[in-house]
Amino acid sequence: MMEYINAFWVGGLICALAQILLDRTKMMPGRIMVLLVCTGAVLSFLGIYDPFYKYAGAGASVPLLGFGHLLFQGVKDAVDESGFLGLFQGGFKAGAVGTSAALIFAYLASLIFRPKMKK
Repeated sequence: MMEYINAFWVGGLICALAQILLDRTKMMPGRIMVLLVCTGAVLSFLGIYDPFYKYAGAGASVPLLGFGHLLFQGVKDAVDESGFLGLFQGGFKAGAVGTSAALIFAYLASLIFRPKMKK
């Protein structure tokens, strides 16, 4: 039961901090998203993300911090395997499934709900 509570409050805190950045600064949403992804990669590089993930579970992996961690781990593994070229291929390999799923589900949702363009 504690796993769910920790995931809920940590994920909620991350989202609340992002919302505060949106409301209190002039940062655009895209920049905040990039900030979260880069923060996840930096936390992973520093070795902080794994203990954080073990504590928070889905509350740490579902927000964009988890995507930054995923990209960093993919690049790190690809560099270990392929050397310098791993810098360029690791992030693509690691993020391919999640990105493809997001695109496919967004396309299917657009077919089901028939969005209309704003005029």
